Amino acid sequence: MSMTYEQALEYIHGSYKFGVKLGLENIKKLLEIMGNPQKDLKVIHVAGTNGKGSTCAFVNQVLVEAGYKVGLYTSPYLEIFNERIKINNNPISNDELAIITEFVRDKVELMIAQGFNHPTEFEIVTAIAFEYFKRMNVDFVVLEVGLGGRFDATNVVENPELCIITSIGYDHMDILGQTIEQIAYEKAGIIKEGATVILAVQRYKEAVDVISRVCKEKGANLVEMSSEYKIINNSLDGIVFDCITPKSIYKNLEIKLLGTHQVENALNCIYAFEYLREKYNIDTSSLVNGLLKAKWNGRFEVISKDPLVILDGAHNVDGMKVLIDNCRWYLKDKKIIAIVGILKDKEYQEMLTLIKEIASEVIFTVVPYQKRAFSTAEAKDVAVSYQLEFIKDFREAINMGLKRAEENSVILICGSLYLVGPARTYLKSIF
Repeated sequence: MSMTYEQALEYIHGSYKFGVKLGLENIKKLLEIMGNPQKDLKVIHVAGTNGKGSTCAFVNQVLVEAGYKVGLYTSPYLEIFNERIKINNNPISNDELAIITEFVRDKVELMIAQGFNHPTEFEIVTAIAFEYFKRMNVDFVVLEVGLGGRFDATNVVENPELCIITSIGYDHMDILGQTIEQIAYEKAGIIKEGATVILAVQRYKEAVDVISRVCKEKGANLVEMSSEYKIINNSLDGIVFDCITPKSIYKNLEIKLLGTHQVENALNCIYAFEYLREKYNIDTSSLVNGLLKAKWNGRFEVISKDPLVILDGAHNVDGMKVLIDNCRWYLKDKKIIAIVGILKDKEYQEMLTLIKEIASEVIFTVVPYQKRAFSTAEAKDVAVSYQLEFIKDFREAINMGLKRAEENSVILICGSLYLVGPARTYLKSIF
């Protein structure tokens, strides 16, 4: 009997118990048994600490506007699993997911019979995505790295069309290393011999040094972005900006993703467009429309205007600093009621210190459905030590925030994408 959608999800999530194992031997074996679907794909590979998802969203939309069939692979999902694997912004259907998961499961069983380790959850999902994109005969795949780069399952791609490395900062230090140099080296793992690499504006010079060195060693063509842009208008309705690159001058470009950091993510896309248009049929109107129409939910997203409710998946210290800057710009005359949930393997101490600077009230809550979340007792202790209100259930915390909101208030829900996703689903049911 064929696998159902529910069984497919159960199989995928059931492989969570095999942990996170960085390394490419397993995924290479699985894909080999599957016939190496990734070898037939034109891949734009995106690594970095912050801005990966937004950059992927911009690049994806520009290629869609240019008339291409574009696969988009990202993680984590916000509301439903299918969001992780899309073609032209449409998530993989339940039926397709079930069919391809069954195909991959059969290959996993073959692989185990040959004495290999069971693939991890991320390896299985990555294999499903490659197989789906190949079957659907996409023109491009915009592929977001899951963790790091060098040993990430997506790094089986041997000849990427283009590599983009977004802003590098401190995150997953238990796995990627304690210094910016170590973290940058892991991200630089996606750079292949002779590839073209677009490097975003970086906060840390050490990151630039590492990426430059790896590009030299691999004979890769490094395109370093300069941040030559001028913001013309910046409100909750969107951002209008001009920018100059070594190849062009652009006037009055508009994006709906909010925050000046999103202008830099849009620049990643502009530089990618300039590289791709030399080889493919992509005109400037596709760039303009792609930037304007790109969506990336859960990142300083206004989900309701009355009352004003904003979702932001800032999940590390650098992300939180950017969120604070955005609050100071967009919400400077408002009373901020923050509902915060952070996973316990994050630098929650510094993140909470930052959020307290701008919020009138902070309600600390437990991130739902997550093995890496604080227990209720642990979360309560954190709340007490930072003198925060504690409400265990995120829905009750949201209800309390909404109850207290006045005309000049804003409800800000932040700290983890694993909180923002369920909160988004819950808020949509309310509004």
